[in-house]
Amino acid sequence: MSVVVYTESENGSFKKIAFEAVSFAKGIADEMGTTVTAVSIDGGNTSELGTYGADKVLEVSGDDFSKFNASNYAEAVAQAAKAEDAKVVVVSSSANSKYMAPLLAVHMEAGYVPNVTELPESVSPFKVKHSVFTNKAFSITEISTDVKIVGLAKNAYGLKENSAAAATESFTPSVSNAGVDVVSVDKATDKVTIADAEVVVSGGRGLKGPENWGMIEELAEVLGAATACSKPVSDMGWRPHSEHVGQTGKPVASNLYIAIGISGAI
Repeated sequence: MSVVVYTESENGSFKKIAFEAVSFAKGIADEMGTTVTAVSIDGGNTSELGTYGADKVLEVSGDDFSKFNASNYAEAVAQAAKAEDAKVVVVSSSANSKYMAPLLAVHMEAGYVPNVTELPESVSPFKVKHSVFTNKAFSITEISTDVKIVGLAKNAYGLKENSAAAATESFTPSVSNAGVDVVSVDKATDKVTIADAEVVVSGGRGLKGPENWGMIEELAEVLGAATACSKPVSDMGWRPHSEHVGQTGKPVASNLYIAIGISGAI
């Protein structure tokens, strides 16, 4: 029995959230007295996962996994978890993982809790603390199913080095290709995205107009940050809706959020 963790990657490199998820899985595994098995789908250097506690890595590749497809990825992770007889599966709380996790839960007949902020309060019964009501409150939830799926909130646990072997094996799942084809993926490549940013610089109506947005972009460039805006700014067409953050926009889980000319609750 092992704790299985899905490790996200992009363009052949693991994301920071993959290392955080492995660190978190290692913490759970220590509480349960077991090991950590990471599932890498078209990922990078698997030895990097060992730095954060992965004892074993199942490496998945092939045409069915060349682009993110929630259905195919869910089947692959489910089959890997069953092969490892896993009772706990860890995923991140990224957009892709939140898309995949419910499908994974169906395959494994598992309970799923997203936005978990710390290690389980107990493993028997299995209780986790997670944010609710758009991060305005916390809930302690017991997952009573035989298999548990835990979605770790971004930047909630941090990176914790705990070197392990990361013995890598090739794993070939059988996927059904359930009528879903990813034709293409278009992503901005010239700036940091809100989802991946460690720092976000956001502007509001206090900037008086789109002609003053240069200061936001210049500051973001200096800091290596993503740019964002309030809802009124996007509604007025000053900035694209893709930059709108908040309760009705994109969630922000950066380590530093700089708000300029924005009023209201934080």
